[in-house]
Amino acid sequence: MTIVKYPWNRNHAACPLPEYEEISANRAGMSNSRPQETRMNLIKRCGNLVTARRNLGTLPTVHYALQRLRDKIAPTAGISVRSQFAQFPLWCRHGTSDTDVFGQIFVYREYRCLDDVSDAKLIIDCGANVGFSAAYFLTRFPGAHVIAIEPDEDNFNSLARNLAPYSPRLTALHKGIWSRPAGLVISEAPFGDNREWAVTVRETRDDERPTLEAITIPSLIPEGGRVSILKVDIEGSEREVFSGNCDWLDAVDNLVIELHGADCEVVFKRAIAGRGFKRSRYGELHVCVR
Repeated sequence: MTIVKYPWNRNHAACPLPEYEEISANRAGMSNSRPQETRMNLIKRCGNLVTARRNLGTLPTVHYALQRLRDKIAPTAGISVRSQFAQFPLWCRHGTSDTDVFGQIFVYREYRCLDDVSDAKLIIDCGANVGFSAAYFLTRFPGAHVIAIEPDEDNFNSLARNLAPYSPRLTALHKGIWSRPAGLVISEAPFGDNREWAVTVRETRDDERPTLEAITIPSLIPEGGRVSILKVDIEGSEREVFSGNCDWLDAVDNLVIELHGADCEVVFKRAIAGRGFKRSRYGELHVCVR
């Protein structure tokens, strides 16, 4: 595994982990009685278990549930989780968004929309977080090489831990995806729920020193080469990335992106217009295939 890390230090506090499976009808603005709410929560929990068993496998689901329970009773630094769609165990940090990301990728399998891609060779994962999506791709496409880019230092350290077993099929870059070479810093502006999966970057001001190097997507594509899958989840930076010259998109066969706001959607749709993609939606994702 190739790891490129830009040295910097940043302390950020872990946020409490919300139980997404426990969202009640009352929180959604409904005025149901307590028994009705309890029944709805029970049905939702049972549905989550069925989905988890189908997508994780029986033993990994039991292991996952026991690990979550142990972490609630006697919190540790984190828990080890498994999935039939990840070749090796994965590490979730306590009190972070990691378990939610694991749920999205392995319990609800949000990237299954790419499972039919054949003979994937190069996969670029922009906004790789702690490496769960890259682990999914590396397992699903055993002949592929993945370039995983993540700007947050704590996330990147977890990514390096989670993806170490996949070496040498991985290149991990501690950088920020941008439209041009530049110095970047982690943005202090609130974004999303401000947890570990909602880290944003911005260019440095005149009086600032960069804590990150920017890297562009075309610089990651070999001359004359193609990208089998480009995954983009960069918390609003897609507005910057797709605003300039996007001729490099002609070298991308399959693209999946989460867009963060109407302005990002306008910029992205303009960038891919007339480039031969068939567009569709899969949950939060915009999927573009040839």
